[in-house]
Amino acid sequence: MNAFSYERPVAPDKAIRSGSARGAKFLAGGTNLVDLMKYGVESPTTLVDINQLELAQVINSADGGVAIGALVRNSDLADHTLIKSQYSLLSQALLSGASPQLRNMATTGGNLLQRTRCYYFTDVTFPACNKRVPGSGCAAIKGYNRIHAILGQTDKGSTSGESCIATHPSDMCVAMAALDGKVEVEGPKGRRTIPFAEFHRLAGTTPWVETALRSDELIVGVTLPPSKFSKNAYYLKARDRNSYAFALISVAAGLEMDGDHIRSAGLALGGVALKPWRKAEAEKVMVGKPARAETFMLAADILLQGAKGYKHNTFKIELAKQGVVRALTLASQGTSEGVQA
Repeated sequence: MNAFSYERPVAPDKAIRSGSARGAKFLAGGTNLVDLMKYGVESPTTLVDINQLELAQVINSADGGVAIGALVRNSDLADHTLIKSQYSLLSQALLSGASPQLRNMATTGGNLLQRTRCYYFTDVTFPACNKRVPGSGCAAIKGYNRIHAILGQTDKGSTSGESCIATHPSDMCVAMAALDGKVEVEGPKGRRTIPFAEFHRLAGTTPWVETALRSDELIVGVTLPPSKFSKNAYYLKARDRNSYAFALISVAAGLEMDGDHIRSAGLALGGVALKPWRKAEAEKVMVGKPARAETFMLAADILLQGAKGYKHNTFKIELAKQGVVRALTLASQGTSEGVQA
């Protein structure tokens, strides 16, 4: 492991100043960063431990929503009374992720910044990875791509410096996308708010740029608007084993019901793109319609428009469509606990 210095600031301004230095990385739970350091993917010159900052609260916000501090542990957030009662979709998603031990350490801010779990990104013996070595190509396109993207990817061939078919691994982020979250960040110029849909970036022409966060900014929290889906929400996760596995596909489904008809909806897919995948049209098509399989299939077809599979992952297209229908069906029935399919 490369040598690095260690700092433990107690105030946000000092943390931001230290974290802005070249080669510095913020350290919270360390559940992703430490692994990447061991693999040789990340080699920070300074670790800025932010665990002393007062960012571990979950509180009601003035508009009736909730404000979640960046250092709230995943297990604490999933078990919080307000989250379980009003934002069960988020609680379900959190509990489907990782293992109890990791959830006890992982934080809200760290979860937002999870790096991809692409085999070719985490294994430095493969030279072609545009995320790890910009301009080197994308080995996954012609490699074993079972867990890779079917939506929003950049595919200009395996040797292109722009190609990337990786996926974002977070469960929490899929639920927060469906719930219309906003990311609060702070930097030398003050605080700003980033809509959740704009926080994570698709590969585009710069696959190594993963978020809208600037190099001198620190995530301080996430806000969620007043809940509309407290009674009808479901998180579905299809994976290879029942625990400690990343999603092949996941679905965060929230419905606001008016009798047996849909008043509004929140719908996002995970495991299919470099960010939680959401389309406003897929939600709008359900509004005013009865909560039936036919309605849900319309939404699924819109959400999966343009999907492209590869040698080992084309099955994910149909899996995602069926997952959307199943998750929305169970959400409409008021099922209170997410399922791992």
